[in-house]
Amino acid sequence: MSYTALVKNELVSVPENQTECELAQLSALIRVSGTLSMHGPGKFAVRIVTETGTVARTVISSSRRLFDLGTSVEYRRSIMHKKRNYLLEISDQDSLADALSALGIYIPGEGLVSGIPKSVVRTKQAQRAFLRGAFMAGGFLADPLKDFHLEIAVSGERFATELVKLMGSVGVKARLNHRNRHTNALMRTREIYAVYLKSSDDIIKFLREIGAPTMARAIAFTRVQKHYRNNVNRVVNAEMANQTRSSNAAADQLVLIEKAEKLIGLRSLPPAVRDFCVARKDNPELSLSALGESFVPPVSKSAMYHRLLRLEKIVQDLEKDA
Repeated sequence: MSYTALVKNELVSVPENQTECELAQLSALIRVSGTLSMHGPGKFAVRIVTETGTVARTVISSSRRLFDLGTSVEYRRSIMHKKRNYLLEISDQDSLADALSALGIYIPGEGLVSGIPKSVVRTKQAQRAFLRGAFMAGGFLADPLKDFHLEIAVSGERFATELVKLMGSVGVKARLNHRNRHTNALMRTREIYAVYLKSSDDIIKFLREIGAPTMARAIAFTRVQKHYRNNVNRVVNAEMANQTRSSNAAADQLVLIEKAEKLIGLRSLPPAVRDFCVARKDNPELSLSALGESFVPPVSKSAMYHRLLRLEKIVQDLEKDA
């Protein structure tokens, strides 16, 4: 199961003890994933599409409990995309117009509400419930082992902008990205925006605020895993780089020793330099420091480096004379 599905399954189990919170959540669910159509004065229909069965059941139960609305459900499966979704339709009925007004979606005499209705997010609890509904309707959470990324896809620039502000009111800094234009089955074009979080701290805080503490802890645990894994990778990479540098340095030293042998012979070198050459030829895999430790008594790395410099100077002088 994806991380998105795990979060949504946790969110639908959050008890809505207050009517204002259930109202705010349903308002966001319909606003983000629903389409409103009008069939004449005061005649409406709402279609809601979701890929999550538990979210579909939440919409049905909340709309029935709050407004006694009847909802039809159609289960659909796309053969091409191998995805399933649920099409919920709230057809025109006596209480639908009043429900849309109470939800802050359509105001008689004014039309559709383009932003977040202030009447349904008056309290902190209602704000959290609205954000919870928004994520349930259009949220996505990436696998934190790969990337820290949470987003909510919504339509309408004003709604997206106000959603960013609403997330800021609960201490989460969200960003906004214009995605594309989408034309639905009713041939209505929508501007799609992504309200997203990239900070693991913000993602964890947001999940806690909207009622998914279990998944918040899972993200926090994964963050610790990634931290230690990255540290191990850095150490391994650094060690491999050091080994590569040591191997390249040893190869250069062997070339230098070979030149000395041809030009003057190792027996003609100063004793300390000669010992360095013999030890290097016998231990081409050792670093300069480890090579010095193989001597009896051990020779410091600086002393070994000094012997190497003397060898380089001898070879350079011999090459000039030649």
